[in-house]
Amino acid sequence: MTRPPVAREPGDRPAGRPARTKSAKTKLAEVVVVCSKCAKRQGLRPRAVRALLKGAAKQAVKDGALTGRTKLCIVESGCLGPCPKRAVAVATGASLAEGRIVLLNPDAASQDALAAVLRPVLPRRRAPEFGPNTPLAAVPPAESPPDA
Repeated sequence: MTRPPVAREPGDRPAGRPARTKSAKTKLAEVVVVCSKCAKRQGLRPRAVRALLKGAAKQAVKDGALTGRTKLCIVESGCLGPCPKRAVAVATGASLAEGRIVLLNPDAASQDALAAVLRPVLPRRRAPEFGPNTPLAAVPPAESPPDA
């Protein structure tokens, strides 16, 4: 006996076969996400931060300061979380991997803005320990101060 054919939806795959994923090469050096809400609050026109960073990247390539992959993909998004009063929240892949958002001064020079966004994220420092270096020893009752 044969089974009747089963109607399949587009995108269904036969059972037992893993989904295949593909990847492709890119010329992008970095994807930069800009909070459009912050940019609007600073009085910047919709693509001002994009123009600032793209212009700085092109100038850095001409000067030889930026080598290798140099193309930036700058995307405006909704709120990224922090809402600074005098800055624009910007995130890159490296900063998001560290759980950080870059707060960019919109009045900064274009090269300073690019350096702030593309700087390598420093490893997070360990918080200092304020406890004792050795375990505390128990004080015998005879030496302890009297209760007042």
